Amino acid sequence: MASTAGATGWLRGRVKAVPSGDSLVIMGSTKAEIPPEKTITLSSLNAPRLARRGGADEPFAWDSREYLRKLCIGKDVTFRVDYTVPSIGREFGSVFIGDKNVALMVVSEGWAKVREQGQQKGEVSPFLAELLRLEEQAKQQGLGRWSREPGASEASIRKLPPSAFGDPSNLDAMGLLASNKGRPMQAIVEQVRDGSTLRGYLLPEFQFVQVFVAGIQAPSMGRRAAPETVAETEITSDEPNGEASAEPRPPLTSAQRLAASSASTIEVAPDAYGREAKHFTEIRVLNREVRIVLEGVDKFSNLIGSVYYPDGESAKDLALELVENGLAKYVEWSASLMEEDARRQLKSAELEAKKTKLRIWTNYVPPATNSKAIIDQNFTGKVVEVVSGDCIIVADDSVPIGSPLAERRVNLSSIRCPKIGNSRRDEKPAPYAREAKEFLQTRLIGRQVNVSMEYSRKVPMVDGPTAVAGMADSRVMDFGSVFLVSPVKVEGSDASSSPALPNTGSHQAGVNVAELVVARGFGTVIRHRDFEERSNYYDALLAAESRAISGKKGMHSSKDPPVMHIMDLTMASVKKAKDFLPFLQRNRRMPAIVEYVLSGHRFKLLIPKETCSIAFSFSGVRCPGRDEPFSDEAIALMRRKIMQREVEIEVETVDRTGTFLGSLWDSKTNIAVTLLEAGLAKLQTSFGIDRIPDAHLLVQAEQSAKRQKLKIWENFVEGEEVSNGSAAGTKQKEELKVMVTEVLGGGKFYAQLVGDQKVISIQQQLASLNLQEAPIIGAFNPKKGDIVLAQFSADNSWNRAMIVNAPRGAVESPKDKFEVFYIDYGNQEVVPYSQLRPLDPSMSSAQGLAQLCSLAYIKVPSLEEDYGQEAAVCLSEHTLNGPKEFKAMVEERDTSGGKVKGQGTGTVLLVTLVDAETDTSVNAAMLKEGLARLEKRKRWEPKERQQALDELEKYQSEARDKRLGMWEYGDIQSDDEETAPPVRKAGGKR
Repeated sequence: MASTAGATGWLRGRVKAVPSGDSLVIMGSTKAEIPPEKTITLSSLNAPRLARRGGADEPFAWDSREYLRKLCIGKDVTFRVDYTVPSIGREFGSVFIGDKNVALMVVSEGWAKVREQGQQKGEVSPFLAELLRLEEQAKQQGLGRWSREPGASEASIRKLPPSAFGDPSNLDAMGLLASNKGRPMQAIVEQVRDGSTLRGYLLPEFQFVQVFVAGIQAPSMGRRAAPETVAETEITSDEPNGEASAEPRPPLTSAQRLAASSASTIEVAPDAYGREAKHFTEIRVLNREVRIVLEGVDKFSNLIGSVYYPDGESAKDLALELVENGLAKYVEWSASLMEEDARRQLKSAELEAKKTKLRIWTNYVPPATNSKAIIDQNFTGKVVEVVSGDCIIVADDSVPIGSPLAERRVNLSSIRCPKIGNSRRDEKPAPYAREAKEFLQTRLIGRQVNVSMEYSRKVPMVDGPTAVAGMADSRVMDFGSVFLVSPVKVEGSDASSSPALPNTGSHQAGVNVAELVVARGFGTVIRHRDFEERSNYYDALLAAESRAISGKKGMHSSKDPPVMHIMDLTMASVKKAKDFLPFLQRNRRMPAIVEYVLSGHRFKLLIPKETCSIAFSFSGVRCPGRDEPFSDEAIALMRRKIMQREVEIEVETVDRTGTFLGSLWDSKTNIAVTLLEAGLAKLQTSFGIDRIPDAHLLVQAEQSAKRQKLKIWENFVEGEEVSNGSAAGTKQKEELKVMVTEVLGGGKFYAQLVGDQKVISIQQQLASLNLQEAPIIGAFNPKKGDIVLAQFSADNSWNRAMIVNAPRGAVESPKDKFEVFYIDYGNQEVVPYSQLRPLDPSMSSAQGLAQLCSLAYIKVPSLEEDYGQEAAVCLSEHTLNGPKEFKAMVEERDTSGGKVKGQGTGTVLLVTLVDAETDTSVNAAMLKEGLARLEKRKRWEPKERQQALDELEKYQSEARDKRLGMWEYGDIQSDDEETAPPVRKAGGKR
């Protein structure tokens, strides 16, 4: 046998495997993912041979291999090749651990024989003399294979069961699982077929098993297959399967193996990262002691198990390590055999590997998702409303009360509760929806919470074909985790076990509200898709759901949910409300729950004792109307004070609209007193207040607010108001900051309030909309009077608009024309159907921001009259030439409104419009240019009106003297001209 002697030098490496008592697999010390490796047989040594298929161990073979394995596996070594034997493809060499010669250590313990010379000259170890000396010494001492104890040689031979020779059909997989399921078993891995398939011995019986690692699938290592059988059986495959979702194939029979060996074969290359996955597993478990926990057996009797290998003082999960390093996929079918915590860890690890596109996920393209993370939006506040079991409204502590942004709607992350329904649409609550809402009300209303916003999600605004096709317009919902500041015990667990946020401000976060809901069985955890944003406390939510299911709580119970029938008198006729009055009067004070705050003084109440809901208003107390100053503040105050709280009421009577009148107390406090003290309400004393409980307290509260000039009394002057609330002297004018958005002609125009939070809020909501393709014809049929989104032709922006005129019947073409009025700006145009979109009810119900105004004290010709066009141009030049801010001093409110360009009726503000920069009056400018004239004076006029007309008279006289505009041909006024009609006050009839 030819040989090559000599050595090229010493090399460094790490022992990867120990196949026998005299050979080592050493891999290089490079940074390559798969470093080069050599199999080195120790020079001049001959260790006992381990059993091969159908054979038996030589005496002391296992002990010899175990000595070398424990000595060298995973160790850094220095080695060199002493000689090679090409005919058998083996390299023989010397190996050192530190300064210790491994061959000398093996021989000194008696685990190998020394060959004095090879078949060819030079095939000997450089340390032959020392090896021979140590061998003689071991013999004399009876060490290892030289033991002189009777029966030692026979006892060292393992008694191998039939399965030890690699024939899985000889293994009773089900019996092995039944006796060992869930129990860690010691094993030594002898072979790694691929990253997720191991073969080895179970100790101490030496059962040879093949184990598929539970929950994962590593890339295939390729296979040799007969062409005619590849598609059907893949009978010579070493891989369990090629797809992460399929189950392993059945073991091969002897006939199949024989057929495979005789058939012509083709090579199938390994999958991408197949070699890397196998190497990763080999360097961690090959020839090492591991713990195997059997999880199950598939239908082909393949063992499925979890594998744990030692890493210092701890043990690591091989499946989790492979997935975390992007070398295996999560597999649902085998993961279902594992504990839930282990499954979650694998799933999370795969998601993270996908996000970083690690190894097998290099070319992974994440699926489209409608969710987006919210970064650094944490706040504290008090819960003012529970909308449903998974949605609450929190008053932000950092925003002043009354601001539109003071209250924030928070949807609880990653959970879903039964829908509460909509009584106005005759939608009844789903089972346990009412219980879920009441559960949160009793625990959250008025409580301080910490909120951590986590993600937003786009949801379609309409149901139907457009939503299914993914083409519907959408709105954005914000989701977050809410934590009670004061800990509350979670159902089935310790409050301390619930995860908490870091300190925010002066408060420490407590129990996760979503976990409370799920643990009580009032909600389920959403199973998110890959890359979908989710709660930062998702695992805790899943654990809470598991407890609720096992405890049969709430919706997981087999019992029927409780049923509560509520009569809603707010939707009933006035007659029915009056018929119900005696039942509400008989008990004097009775408990109630505030379901909703309709205005500062009007509420929707639930009366549990009578199982009815009513509209309720304070007797003799009124807050500003919806469009008036301080209206929002009054509503906000009531929401924070009594929204969804238990109160006591005393019903006095019912008015002509079916609203019950009376008094309301929170604990011992009359809530009307709270409003009056804050300057957010007035007493209505025209009918007398003697019959009202706590009447003296109401009077004192109003007087206190007047003295302090709070809110609606900020311009109050003692003596200028009589007892019935009517003006007796000069009234302070209301001054608004506005920007003109549209000029109609005839002195009329539309304006928006500058800095109005309503404007800002609407603009923010419009900006957050995701507007996609035009809706499918038939899925969206706007009708006259509907509020929709329309695309303005001048700048292609999307704005709220009311349909003024629509085609008769159903829409037939995207080019069908609709006349629309932009309710936030006042302009009007005709647009095609393709430029319309449905609008969410939460936005369509908000009042238009464009306020119709008219210049006070002057008459401007209409567009159809002489100089009407010139007047409109003049007014436009003064107001629309760039973004200008004006002061609008409200002289009167005309509620007769009239129908202007088809957009309906409403309040018209008669104003004096003053340029904020130049402090010049637009009313005066119109008179000065001869494009308007003063209204006729009346015989009896208030002093204030007389002064205003006197001031404007000089501008009209100047234009008349210069023959400007309408004065071009002289005095146009006639003595018998009809005087201007009196302005119709708010509350008058048409």
